[in-house]
Amino acid sequence: MRCGTALAGSPAILLAALALSACAVGPNYERPSLASPETFRGEAAPPSASSLVDLPWWEIFNDPALVSLIQESIENNYDLRVAVARVEEAYAGVGIARSELFPQFGYAFNASRGRGTIFGGIETGVTNGTANLFVAALNVSWEIDIWGRIRRATQAAQGQFLATDAARRGVILSLVAGVAQAYFELRELDAELEITRDSVDTFQKTLALFTRQFQGGVASKLEVERAKAALTEAAATVPRLEAEIVAKEDQLCVLIGRPPGPIPRGASLIDQKTPSPEIPAGLPSALLERRPDLVQAEETAYSANANVGVALANFFPVIGLTSLYGSQSTELSNLLTKGTGIWGVAGQAAGPLFRGGQLYYSYKGSKASLEETQALYQGAVLTALQEVSDSLAARQKLIESREQQAQAVTALQESVRLSLLRYTDGLSNYIEVLDAQQQLFPAETTLAQIERDQLLAVVQLYKALGGGWSLDAAPGTTPPPTPAPPPSP
Repeated sequence: MRCGTALAGSPAILLAALALSACAVGPNYERPSLASPETFRGEAAPPSASSLVDLPWWEIFNDPALVSLIQESIENNYDLRVAVARVEEAYAGVGIARSELFPQFGYAFNASRGRGTIFGGIETGVTNGTANLFVAALNVSWEIDIWGRIRRATQAAQGQFLATDAARRGVILSLVAGVAQAYFELRELDAELEITRDSVDTFQKTLALFTRQFQGGVASKLEVERAKAALTEAAATVPRLEAEIVAKEDQLCVLIGRPPGPIPRGASLIDQKTPSPEIPAGLPSALLERRPDLVQAEETAYSANANVGVALANFFPVIGLTSLYGSQSTELSNLLTKGTGIWGVAGQAAGPLFRGGQLYYSYKGSKASLEETQALYQGAVLTALQEVSDSLAARQKLIESREQQAQAVTALQESVRLSLLRYTDGLSNYIEVLDAQQQLFPAETTLAQIERDQLLAVVQLYKALGGGWSLDAAPGTTPPPTPAPPPSP
């Protein structure tokens, strides 16, 4: 049996179809209008294309213990493993969508049995009985992407892939910031515990002194009770701080992928070094490429834009070519050597006439989805600008606050020293020393908290600027897995 169509032997028609397939219906992606000021509000340094985030995180946070914890989190964190798996899944989706651009090759084998002198289009040689028929064939089918449906679907898959990869980078950024934040909070709790234990030791000595003086008839019962209250109040703070330290260590362990346990320490809170405020934050326009959440939002909008083209292409007919080549025989042993050759080439066009508004509402929904993703992108840009501005302001104001609080602590330390001198010289009783001590220790705690907040402000600024993912691993360490780029449509 032989078959054929008007397309057979008509290369001009095929070439015309290929030329038409270079077109694609639907809108091409254009970035929506975005708020983009020339400088960040609160920027202390002159505007510059260079930025704080040009420094890798292991130079921003130069405590060796912290660097080790961050790297361990990048290597072991389960949220990051989930993000990497999702990227690989999205990458596979691009390949699946793109595969429809190419001819699809297949094969078929059929064995049947029937009665008649002609069976399956060939003479069986059997006049009164049954005969076998065996068919083996290769087939090719190809949808000519005239309207760009497949290419738009591939673009949509690419956008989802890149959005998913941006989410992966966002997880890395959150890990870097999260580990640094928890570590600095832990070091502040360590400092606060040290201050509290020092105050307990001091108040114990004060209580012992007042007790001896009371027994000697020099001090009053009121002075003894005040010293006892100061001691017990400070002592009650110690177990609370110890519990908070354990909880913070456990939080860090989860971030770095460990069971709960102790965390190694590095530099003390006061010895932590941070970049100079004179290092610029960079240009606002750079946020669009740096911040993973903005990249994710834009790629999602890009994917939604491509889906509009897919929905529009569904209104048009699907045009395809199919061909078949093979052999058939009544004897299996002769199928590949003496069988009757069969071949065929066909073209088809199939499109919708009436589907109850399904295609229209699908297109309308895709347009609404595009508008939604564009609005989310525009809103995310504004939020990013706000976060950078807030972080810059917080960083600058905390520098001023620390200077003032440090002066207050220095003044109170001098007050304690002078009150001790007055007591030694017999110019005052020891209650004056106790009053000075009770003012000093809370002031020292407040200073430690401000120093912590200063470090956290650097972390938040670094995160707001989109740092932390462009250089994923410190020198000499293994970077996290990075997916391959998506194939082009």
